[in-house]
This record gives sequence, C-alpha cells and structure tokens, in this order.
Amino acid sequence: MSIQIGDKPGNGFDNPLGLLSDCHRRIERFLGNLQQVADQAEGGALTDDQRHTLEISLRYFRKAVPRHTQDEEASLFPRMRRIVNDEIKSALNQIQALEADHQRAAELHAVVDKIGSRWLEKGGISAEEVVRMKVALGELEGLYSNHIALEDHEVFPLAGRELPADQIEAIGREMAKRRGLSYEDPLRCRTRREGKDGNAA
Repeated sequence: MSIQIGDKPGNGFDNPLGLLSDCHRRIERFLGNLQQVADQAEGGALTDDQRHTLEISLRYFRKAVPRHTQDEEASLFPRMRRIVNDEIKSALNQIQALEADHQRAAELHAVVDKIGSRWLEKGGISAEEVVRMKVALGELEGLYSNHIALEDHEVFPLAGRELPADQIEAIGREMAKRRGLSYEDPLRCRTRREGKDGNAA
C-alpha cells in the first residue's frame, strides 16, 4: 500500500487557485491512506508499508494542511470580502461555513494524530481507539467531500473571475512565502520532499 503522489506536475504559485485545488487532491489521497491503514490493520501490528503510510499521512495533515488553511483564510477569503457584488456576497455566506469546517477538521485531525502517533509508538492501539479513529476519519471524509466540492466548483472559479490579476499574484506570493519558497520556485505543490515527509500542500 504505497503512497501515490501522482504523475502530472501541479500548478505553480503563478496559479494559486489551481494550486489550492491540487492540494485538495492530496488531502483526499492522504485521508484515503489513513482510512486504508485503519481498516486493514485494525489497531494491530503494522507492516513496514503500513507504518510508512501512517507516518507520512499523519505528518502531512500535521504540517501541510494548516498552511493550506492559512492560504484560504489569510490570503484568499479576505480579498474576496473586499469585492462588493451580489455573487461575492452570496459566496461569503458559504465562506463562513468553510471557515467553521476548517476548525472542525483541525479538531478531528488532532484526534487522529494522537491515536495514530500512539499506534506508531506502541505498535498497537485498543479496539476503542480504533473505533474513535475510524469515526473521526469518517467525519473528515464527509466534511472534506462537501467542503472541497464547494471550493473547487464555486469559490475558486468565482475568485478567478472577480479578483484582479495583481491580487491573484499576491495570493501566490504569500503561499510561496508560507512554504519558505520563491514565487518562481519550479517545485510547486509537488516538492521533492513530498515523498519523504508528506510536507507539501
């Protein structure tokens, strides 16, 4: 059960909205990896492949997803709020729900991270912890499914139509800075480090 990173290059910081959508695919992939480990190992001893998958997936959500949240809450959403038109106004009501989703996702990831880290450390977890982990992952799956669909199909396209080019460029530059990268960095969302530590988003 190896991690599948994907074959095609992602978008660069010069297309930050596309980059955010690329990172959604990564969120879906790593969440699926966690669910697969939980279903296959059932809290027992992990194979080497399962251990690697669990480690890299937990690390991804611990390190990369908070940056993705900041990309939206600190860079994208505030710029959308500055634009006054009916379509944006309607979207802003949905954006409030998206920000609530971010908070709930962080709480659920904390549960998964705590249990998953104990699993890696101890070599096994209790049946009760397996249930708690699966419940949290199931809620995350439902939350992300709705959240990602709304952003990919409504919020990001709207931002692309309504935000001026200089504001979209500013979002990309802020995203690059958040990752300690240059705006022109060719590594983009798929960094060389991703296969090593799941640290790209």
